[in-house]
Amino acid sequence: MSTRPEATFADPTKPTKPTEPVTRKTPPLWRSRDYLLLIGGQGVSAIGSEISLVAFPLLIFALTHSPAQTGLMASIRSLPYALFTLPAGALVDRWDRKLLMILCETGRAIALGSIPVTLFLGHLTYLQLYVVSLLEGTLFVFFTLAESASLPRVVTPEQLPTATGQNEVLTSLSYMLGPALGPILYGLGRAIPFLTDAISYALSVISLLFIKARFQAERDVDHRTSPHLWTEIKEGVVWLWHNPLMRFVAVLTFGLITPCYGYVLIIIVLAQNMHASNVALGLIFAGGGVGSVIGALVAGPLYRRFGFARVLIVSAWLWAILWLLYAFAPTPLLLGIVNAVSFTVVPVYTVVQYSYRLAAIPDHLQGRVNSVFRLIAFSGQPLGIAVTGFLLQVIGPVYEVLVLFLPQAVLCVVATFNQHVRKAVHIEETGFSKKVR
Repeated sequence: MSTRPEATFADPTKPTKPTEPVTRKTPPLWRSRDYLLLIGGQGVSAIGSEISLVAFPLLIFALTHSPAQTGLMASIRSLPYALFTLPAGALVDRWDRKLLMILCETGRAIALGSIPVTLFLGHLTYLQLYVVSLLEGTLFVFFTLAESASLPRVVTPEQLPTATGQNEVLTSLSYMLGPALGPILYGLGRAIPFLTDAISYALSVISLLFIKARFQAERDVDHRTSPHLWTEIKEGVVWLWHNPLMRFVAVLTFGLITPCYGYVLIIIVLAQNMHASNVALGLIFAGGGVGSVIGALVAGPLYRRFGFARVLIVSAWLWAILWLLYAFAPTPLLLGIVNAVSFTVVPVYTVVQYSYRLAAIPDHLQGRVNSVFRLIAFSGQPLGIAVTGFLLQVIGPVYEVLVLFLPQAVLCVVATFNQHVRKAVHIEETGFSKKVR
């Protein structure tokens, strides 16, 4: 009978004592019961989320015939990300992460399940839809931060690139399957997509209940007498600020992803200029999902073969250069190929920075530091979309692609010569997420 891994955090300034436990050979991920339960449950949950993400605007628009209200609903769902990311990160480090994830998934199941019930009773209101959207978005913020902080407790540091790569595969599959299933299920009945999503969250809860691993190290701090919440948030900010490598990666991620947030609008305009049909446009976007799956599958092996620095730098350059190719795709077929190839790079970059970050951050700071990192890296969405719409109207899609390439290229040059990136230690030498048996 095997014992599950328990995490200890090594102090690199102290020599290893001869009496410490001897590290045993780590079993592969496909034999890790806890990891399979975690990734399986979250895969089902992610597909359900993508289904309702499409079904929500379909339902709102059918009821109101108002694009404005439909857009308002979408913004309300994303509003908690800006409002609650920092405090959620601190609370994730305070609370029992597994219990928090179970409560979040239970709350999401109840919230989404209320829509089929009120549809059946004929009492569905706009207010309920907005409340459900806000609640679902808020619980999503807490759940994803807790999930990220928990992964290093379920796998070993050397398995993190593979584990995060497999997570990216599931995320990419959810991006493909969810938006495709959403309209189909909605066509069968307005309540069916939301019922499906509620069931997916219930299945996620069941998978979490069967996981034996602890999702955080033992805490010696009594939070009843601990510092104020914002003081703890400051600890996450300070840690990231004093870690020049992670600080730069957050800025690099912001600079790469912000110009690309409006890519959907750019592709739509490019395809219309080519007189592409709606079917062709759908295939162009589907190509991005296929490319994302391929990239997620090769991300882990590339990381293990070439290491953090080389994969980060090369994937950043490929991200920027392949973005540039959107401006030179003359036909819908080539535009689809460019979109597919471009999206193979996104999960590679994501896996390399995400897995290294999880290994480098101390367990008791996982939630706080990840929340600060995400706020920096992904806060440019409104700006990116606004700039895309403005430039589309002023200079058109081709010149816009060229303009938005410039900040990406500048950051790639900086990353190439950044000494903190080039001298980054191996993921197993970060010292914070070592596990012994």
